[in-house]
Parts: sequence; structure tokens; C-alpha cells
Amino acid sequence: MSGFVGVVVSDQWLHSQFTQVELRGLHANFVSASNDSGKATLGNLPPVMCKLKALKDILSADDISRILSESATDATEEIDFESFLRLYLDLQGRATAKLGNTKLKTSSSFLKARTTTIRHNISESEKASYVAHINSFLREDKFLKDFLPIDPSDNALFELVKGGVVLCKLINVAVPGTIDERAINTKKVLNPWETNENHTLCLNSAKAIGCTVVNIGTQDLVEARPHLVVGLISQIIKIQLLADLNLKKTPQLVELVEDSKDVEELLGLAPEKVLLKWMNFHLKKAGYKKQVNNFSSDLKDGEAYAHLLNALAPEHGTTNTLDTKDPTERANLIIEQAEKLDCKRYVTPQDIVEGSPNLNLAFVAQIFQHRNGLSVDTKKISFAEMMEDDAQTSREERCFRLWINSLGTDTYINNLFDSVRTGWVLLEVLDKIAPGSVNWKQATKPPIKMPFRKVENCNQVIRIGKELNFSLVNVAGNDIVQGNKKLILAFLWQLMRFTMLQLLKNLRFHAQGKEITDADILNWANKKVKSAGRKSQIDSFKDKSLSNGMFFLELLSAVEPRVVNWSVVTKGETDEDRKLNATYTISVARKLGCSIFLLPEDIIEVNQKMILTLTASIMYWSLQHKADTPETIPEEDIAASDESPAAPSDGENASS
Repeated sequence: MSGFVGVVVSDQWLHSQFTQVELRGLHANFVSASNDSGKATLGNLPPVMCKLKALKDILSADDISRILSESATDATEEIDFESFLRLYLDLQGRATAKLGNTKLKTSSSFLKARTTTIRHNISESEKASYVAHINSFLREDKFLKDFLPIDPSDNALFELVKGGVVLCKLINVAVPGTIDERAINTKKVLNPWETNENHTLCLNSAKAIGCTVVNIGTQDLVEARPHLVVGLISQIIKIQLLADLNLKKTPQLVELVEDSKDVEELLGLAPEKVLLKWMNFHLKKAGYKKQVNNFSSDLKDGEAYAHLLNALAPEHGTTNTLDTKDPTERANLIIEQAEKLDCKRYVTPQDIVEGSPNLNLAFVAQIFQHRNGLSVDTKKISFAEMMEDDAQTSREERCFRLWINSLGTDTYINNLFDSVRTGWVLLEVLDKIAPGSVNWKQATKPPIKMPFRKVENCNQVIRIGKELNFSLVNVAGNDIVQGNKKLILAFLWQLMRFTMLQLLKNLRFHAQGKEITDADILNWANKKVKSAGRKSQIDSFKDKSLSNGMFFLELLSAVEPRVVNWSVVTKGETDEDRKLNATYTISVARKLGCSIFLLPEDIIEVNQKMILTLTASIMYWSLQHKADTPETIPEEDIAASDESPAAPSDGENASS
């Protein structure tokens, strides 16, 4: 295990927002403003904050004082270091907004545009569009029918969000089956505990479908902070609308590439990039001379829309849309024409003219869903199907991709195997989980033109992996550059496992306990279930008895008795019952507070690696909530390794 120890932040998400270098610098500044008790008063912070790199010359001490007074009127209020970090993130967002938010405007991926406190003013047009979406897709829901339709002109949306149910239901619309609805608290009147459970389930499930929820917590949803709520809803809806923008769901997309060798490049594109490629494909065929590179300024005049709709739906085609010179009038005609295709109105004429990027993207995605205009080339489609991975590889790719994106790294990845080949993403991950381990002076940031620079990055990845005691026999950086899927998955598993064990170790940091091992986790789980009076016990994380889900439900009930509703649990004797239990297990774990990315199939098939991640996540939650501080965790809660059953193997020697 690595000896890297830096500034430790107990909140995993908060820790993930900073490199260790940043944490050390921020901690030094916090200490300079703190008193003997180790806390700082709000009144002392502005002079310190305004000198920080991200805020210097953008926000003055007076600006910061004014911002801090918005949330706290008492300048003598004391805060700890973690609160200081949260304030810094908020101020950093304000500073970015003051500069015009250039970085987010030029972002190529809507998912990279994180749900943060950067913009506090919401777009009423976006809000109205998302409300219409919710009213349409959830109108038949038995629980929500008493609250729908929502009036977009008032705060009804935010009041409804406070209970947590509507966001959970919306996630299930976007990616069906993500949340087992038996785990949602749906009473008419919820107590604070039940409300918090719903929001915890929502945020962990949002991460599990690909949303980036940095800078947002359950309290933000309890308070229904408008900019955060709209930002989260925007991501969920976009994931739904872009769900078919991949070769697996729409193999006809291979028509967009001229040569079969370009299919791999298409596989690596972000969904909105695929949507632009699709749009330009049809525009070129229609004789439109311009290239559409974004969903804002390039669509303002409406000409691209007019050509696209005429090409896709010639039966509704008209020259009037192109003949008119007034952009607003043209936008009106575009919407009228789109409605003939039964497209929902995500945009108003004003949204088109003003170039609203989120609503234009939603509108184009809706057109794609209703009429993609692609032919069926069986030769190309069969080739695209050959590119698909086997089921387990696809699930592991999904798990590691979502896990990486949840860490809050600067790079958002859409295709795991394509994204890691430069080594940069892996270095970003390593910097998060082993702070100070990366020598950034020896790293090259993409785009990288010289192949040897990619190899240099990946060689550093392998070197750090060996320092962390990963099993990397006969593995070289070039294996990653070449996209060896088996080795990449094996390396990422060891990264994820290292992170889990480090989190567990940090809980016992001041107790000077032994290193946590797989055997410790196994022993803890068995002891926990037994102490609750249950009989289930497992021999390893490969134990076939795990497939019915009962052991995990008993473990979850042991750490928090009220979290499992046993009346909805099946005996797990049939395939269907096992699937129901596995789905319920995952939702209950997320509802409890576990950030996990496995699928029900991983439990049913007893995927050793995913089973370990689930058990470790439950253990981490339990130990976090058992004591107020790491020092008070009883040593007997985790048996020493030499008293435990034989540890299951890591399962993956990267060289095998």
C-alpha cells in the first residue's frame, strides 16, 4: 500500500475536488486565518480569500465580504477547514462567472458542464421546457398524478423537488430500471430522515447514469436551490434525449462514416458530437454549405433547421421557411414544421433566435428520435456489431467510466478505452486517489500529436501503479496506448480497489490500525450479519449464494435496520426473484449513501470485483456513521487479517 499521506478531508466528494497541492496551499491559508481552536471566523476570511490564485484580481475583499454576508449575517461565526473549502468552491464559481464563464461556454460536452454554484440565475425558458418534459413523461405516475401538471410560472417545481420523489422518477424515465421504486419513500408526508434518503438515492443514482453532481448535496435538494435543481434536471433530461446516439442503440449511425475504419472513432465521440455529425450529414446532402459546430450561434438564423427539416420530412417541406428574412418569423415556421413530426416543443422561437444551447440540443435530439433519416446498410451494421464488447466487458467499462467521472476530474470521458489511451485521464485519477504521486512536469496534456508523448504519460501511470503495489508484471505503458482492453480493465480495477481500501484506512488513520485487506472486509460483513441475528455467511466474494441478494439485504439491514422493507423482498429462488432482489439491493445501498456503479447482473452472476466494491461501500458507510470521529472506531469492528478467512484473490493479475 502506498505511503502517500497529505491533507485528509473526510468528505470523499469534497476531497475529490482538489489536488493535494491545492489542498496544502488552501490549508496553509486557512491556518493563517484561524484561531487557537483551529477554526476561522467569517470576518477574517475576505483578506485571505482575495489573495488566492483563482480569486486574485477578480474578486476584491469587499466582493467576498458581500458574498459571504448573503449566507451568513454573523461575521463572528466560526467555520472549520471543510467549510472553508466549500466557500472557496463557491467563490471560485462566482469568479468564473464574472470572467464570462469562458471555459464552460467552450466545453464540448454538456456533461462536463458540472452542476455547480457558478450561475445563480436560472433561465425561465429552460425551466418551462423542463417542466413541460416532466409533465409529459410523468403524467401517468400513480404517486405524482396528484401534483402534476406543474405550473412553470411559479415555484411549484421546486416545492415538489423538496420531497425527492420527482427526481428519482425522472432518473428512471431517463434510464429505465436505474432505481427500484420500492426503495423510494412515497408517503404523502415525509419526515426529514425519509426526505434525506430520497435525495441521497437521487444523487447516487444520478452519478450512476452519468450525471456530474459535484458541488451539490442532499441539503441543496432539501432546500431546492433553483440553479442546482435546474442544472441537475437538465443533465437527466439530456441523458434521456441522447440515449440513442450510439451504435448499440442505433447501428444505422454507421452511415455517418465513409470507411469502416472510422467506426472506432465514431464509438469514441460524445453523444452531442454524434448529434452534430448526424445533423451536418443531412445538411450536406441537402446542399447546405455551412458547417454547424455548436447548438447556439450556428443555429440562431434558423437556416440550418429549415434545411434539416426539409431534408428529413419532405412531405412537410416548404420554401416559406427559407424565403422569409426575419429570424423570428423563420423560427416560428420551424416550430410549426417540427410539430408535424410530433416533436415536443423544447424551444420557443425566442430560444432559437437567442441561441439557447441546452434547449437547441434538446430540440435537435428530439428530431433525431422521431426521424433520423438514416438508411439500413447491412454490411456496415454487421461491422459495427463486431465492434461491440462482450457483456461483462461492457459492464466493467461502464462501471469504471462512471466511477472516473464521479471523481470530479477535469476530463469527462464518454468512451473509456478511447479516453485512457493518452494516459492523461489515468494521471488525473491517480492525482485524486494518491495525491502528490504524479509528476505533472513530465506529463503531456491532450491533444497529443507525438505518439511517444502518450507512451511517456502511460509509462508514468505504470510507474505509479507499481509504487502503489499494483500487480503489473510484464505490463508497459504502450499496452495502454495500444488500447489493450483486458489490461486497462485490470489496471482500473486495482485503482478502484486501492481507493476503497484507502477510504477505509483513513477512517482508522488516527487509530494506527493495520492496513485494510479484502479478508478484513469479508470478515467484517460476516460478523455484521451474524451480530444482527441473521444466519447468512459467505466464504468469499465468489460465493454463489450471493446471487439471490439475501446476504446483502441482511447486511444493509444490519448496519441500518430501518432501510430494508422486508415485505418486498423475495426468496430469490427464481431468476426473476433474484433480479428483483439485486435491483432492490443496489437502490437500498444508494439510498443509504453508498456511491456504487454496479448493475443487478453483477450480483446475479456474482462478479467478484463488483461484489467487493458493494461490500466495501457498505462497510465504509457503516464505519463512517458508527462514530463521530475516526479515533473512536472500535478496533474489534475489523478483525486482524491473520484471524480472517483466506482473502479472495484480487481476481486480476494485469499480466494474465
